[in-house]
Amino acid sequence: MASPTDRVYSESHEWFKSEGGIVTVGITRFAVDALTDVTYAQMKPAGTAIKPGDTLGEIESVKTTSDVYSLVGGTIEAVNGSVADDPSILNSDPYERGWLVKIRVADGSGLAGAMNGAAYDAKHAH
Repeated sequence: MASPTDRVYSESHEWFKSEGGIVTVGITRFAVDALTDVTYAQMKPAGTAIKPGDTLGEIESVKTTSDVYSLVGGTIEAVNGSVADDPSILNSDPYERGWLVKIRVADGSGLAGAMNGAAYDAKHAH
């Protein structure tokens, strides 16, 4: 399955979808498949100031715990409580219902070096 083309991707398997000064962040299908069954997701709370490269939270699976990183700086505006309540949403729908946080962007320069969907897929093809 091809990665959505309406967002960009990081080396650490997060996706970033920019819409009017807000960037929505999630993890990719490749990351979900590598983690196998996601059992827990905890993100930093709304109102948290972050810088590019900061961790946004962590995701746990039966295999491992992984940090979620941001390419942008700003303030966390919203956290997806549905994923915290039911982490299996990440297994079934990581690109839409499985978004993790929305960030009001103050520094979006990190997105310039991110991969588009085709480049990400080429690098991580199964």
